[in-house]
Amino acid sequence: QVQLVESGGGLVQTGGSLRLSCAASGSTFSITSHNWYRQAPGKQREFVASISRTGSTNYADSVKGRFTISRDNAKNTMYLQMNSLKPEDSAAYYCNAVGVITGQSYWGQGTQVTVAS
Repeated sequence: QVQLVESGGGLVQTGGSLRLSCAASGSTFSITSHNWYRQAPGKQREFVASISRTGSTNYADSVKGRFTISRDNAKNTMYLQMNSLKPEDSAAYYCNAVGVITGQSYWGQGTQVTVAS
């Protein structure tokens, strides 16, 4: 069992920054990758960023160069540093973790990010 809790969302002006956190608890040893997704009203959930066990990262083209995903294993926390925010970045951001054995996905409840123009 893995529980994920996001935090750090809020209202920010265009060009501003936010740092999202995802605190994991439970069977965190079973997680093989950590990911961030986002979903805006009326749109499908989209991939934002991922970080593997080896530390390799991957980003959606829309956020590449502006967002940075990182992980602190000692704190069982994953982060998404978002810089140069745009109104298009406004969405509910979800933390996601994938189980190493079954590939089961775990999701947080989401944290809202609103970028004002």
